Amino acid sequence: MSTVSTRDARWSALRGPAGVAVAGLAAGVLLHVRDPHESGSYGYCPFLLVGDRPCPGCGGLRAANLLTNGDVVGAISSNLLAVLLAAVLAVAWVVWVVRRWRGERDARMIVLSGRAGAVIIAGVVAFGLVRNLPFGAWLAP
Repeated sequence: MSTVSTRDARWSALRGPAGVAVAGLAAGVLLHVRDPHESGSYGYCPFLLVGDRPCPGCGGLRAANLLTNGDVVGAISSNLLAVLLAAVLAVAWVVWVVRRWRGERDARMIVLSGRAGAVIIAGVVAFGLVRNLPFGAWLAP
């Protein structure tokens, strides 16, 4: 394989990761410019409206906004789960780019087994429950 075709194949393999990066950056810019701390600026959480308790995602937009401002501690206090998710997605994206660059054209960003998916869902449910209990109030937004 020639050097030119190898280089073209590498850049072609990076189209998917580049698209995800552009979408992520656009979302980050939107969350930086339009502050979700203003009540109703992105709508209202139906779970919070109906049950008067925060769902596992409540505070996630505020956390993302605070991350775009470099306030990691504030982001953690808004939604620890969202901050962890952002970190995991960032690492997964970097690993995806490296794998694609090395020639793994079929490499995907995240591949979960059924068991891993079930563990993640259980973790999100547990987070949602704990943040609504007195001893987990520090996790509430």
